[in-house]
Amino acid sequence: MRILPEPILFQWDSGNEEKNWNKHGVSNEECESIFLVNQFILLKDEAHSIIENRYIIIGVSKQGRALTLIVTIRVEYVRIISAHSASKKERNFYEKNFKIA
Repeated sequence: MRILPEPILFQWDSGNEEKNWNKHGVSNEECESIFLVNQFILLKDEAHSIIENRYIIIGVSKQGRALTLIVTIRVEYVRIISAHSASKKERNFYEKNFKIA
């Protein structure tokens, strides 16, 4: 089952546009770069999928930083709700699944 649209286009909420940078030091461009690297884990965020389906994405940006994104899919757009540096637990999960040293 295909979840992500192709090509991937991004939709940024104007009220949310700078939140990830101000709160976590993650730019919109760095968030988007996760999808360019194309080696990420996508999990359904069951706990927060009440009104709309939300997903957790763990991957490495082009800058080499492990990030965790919370996203929703809006027809042809990926809307990034939040982004932060991956926690140790999230990094370990990513590395285990991709067998990265």
